[in-house]
Amino acid sequence: MAFLDDRNLRSARGIEILKPVGRRQITHAIHDIDGTHSLIRDWPPVMSICIHHAMTCGLAEDFDSDEQVRRLIAESGQRPLPETDRFCVESAGLSALTQMEFGIRRAIESGTLAHASGLQLTPEALATNACIVQRIWSGEERFDDLSEPPALRAFIDERTPRLFKLYEKVLNGASRDRNTAAAWKNPEPWRVKGALEFMARLHKAGVCNYFVTGAVIYPNGGMYEEVLSLQYPMGPGKMVEALVGSTWDRKMPKDEVMRDVCARLKIKPEHVLVVGDGRTEMKAGVDMGCVTMSRLPADATRLREMHREFGVNYIVDQYDDPAVVQLVQDK
Repeated sequence: MAFLDDRNLRSARGIEILKPVGRRQITHAIHDIDGTHSLIRDWPPVMSICIHHAMTCGLAEDFDSDEQVRRLIAESGQRPLPETDRFCVESAGLSALTQMEFGIRRAIESGTLAHASGLQLTPEALATNACIVQRIWSGEERFDDLSEPPALRAFIDERTPRLFKLYEKVLNGASRDRNTAAAWKNPEPWRVKGALEFMARLHKAGVCNYFVTGAVIYPNGGMYEEVLSLQYPMGPGKMVEALVGSTWDRKMPKDEVMRDVCARLKIKPEHVLVVGDGRTEMKAGVDMGCVTMSRLPADATRLREMHREFGVNYIVDQYDDPAVVQLVQDK
């Protein structure tokens, strides 16, 4: 039986205790992957250039051509892009499909959308689009309360997964393929320090661990392959019970994934530990009443500020810090 016990701990270099929980039984843990456990994806510069591309290229039919993929790989991380660089920091944890939609809607808002799209938008439609842009920036992912022209909705629904696939190709070429291949040979440098041991301690104590992601999950590649290359045993009864995320045709924001897991398994949120580095999973964990642990490096100043504002319980740098090790108990 697993417990978190912070009664004898104090904030130190490796752990910041913001809202002590005392002693709490933990039955399940929901973990983000990128940045929380895996260092394989250097995704922010890739996403930044891809969203910038969407905002400025006009989104004509060839916006995701192989030529564009090669160009974006070469340009990834080569110059500052203030708006999209900041967006990538502050939107960490949102569904990747929502992040892609942001780029498309910014193209509409900026007037850079190519005439070839055939969209003729009224001032009302443009105002609604601008409202959604701001709501995405503030962390929202569902806009069913707003009415939009069917042609605009169809355009966004068609272009969004294509932009995500473009992003995946650029990410593969810029870093992921190379880093995943290296992880298959030696996974330790590509895991956050102490992450595997931390997961093993939770599992040994009886915690059921779930990985959640804002990315689209597909077999034999992407996030699924990354988890396997990092040698996290995955499957019923193993260290990681399952990997849960979106599909190409169904966006699943992390907060909805987390609530669905709790409802499906009839889990009490107060006995769930949420571990992550993104705004979505951490705010959802706080709102649900879970115990929340942000895994953020010491230099992640803006993200640490945001997570404190959300009201997380702990912020940790590395999992092998003595205070973090002491926090997890099996009796």
